[in-house]
Amino acid sequence: MATFDPVLPESYRQAEYLMLGNLTPQVQMRVLRQLKRRPKLVMLDTMNFWMDTALGDLKKVLKKVDVLTINDEEARQLSGEHSLVKAAKTIHKMGPKYLVIKKGEHGALLFNAKSVFFAPALPLTDVVDPTGAGDTFAGGFAGWLAKTGDLSFGNMKRAVIYGSAMASFCVEKFSIERLKGLTPAMIQKRVQRFADLVHFQI
Repeated sequence: MATFDPVLPESYRQAEYLMLGNLTPQVQMRVLRQLKRRPKLVMLDTMNFWMDTALGDLKKVLKKVDVLTINDEEARQLSGEHSLVKAAKTIHKMGPKYLVIKKGEHGALLFNAKSVFFAPALPLTDVVDPTGAGDTFAGGFAGWLAKTGDLSFGNMKRAVIYGSAMASFCVEKFSIERLKGLTPAMIQKRVQRFADLVHFQI
């Protein structure tokens, strides 16, 4: 991957939704520059390694991004703030309108400039392998937004739940084995378990 230079097929250059995976910021920028128009939504995943080695390039890409997905340690490193609330405010100033902070088995936080939403992780009896859970979360999150076409904060909250549901499947087996046999009904049933987990009345 050190010399990877993506060339987008012509049919991809007018994509309405773009998820920039966790590669070098230079590669992410090369993908953006090949698009013929700005997508409705640009998401980006990154990690502390790029913050250590390519922070300047990362900040350039962040200016072109709508949603950033990172974990809590990465949010603190990128912002220089220990409080995740303060970290979100600092990161918003870098460009992203929305920030998803993944906290693994402790759930995920969604921030915009004015609001915050927390989704718990689903308690599971068996966790076989957490590898890929973060990527699966991002895919579920982006997939829900692309399917519905609704980019409101309210629908992004639903996207966090769908992303969390997909990640909860991912960890139940190795690699993509658990994901290959999923049906829409199975996904919806898992999403309902999240809804039941947090539903209460005052």
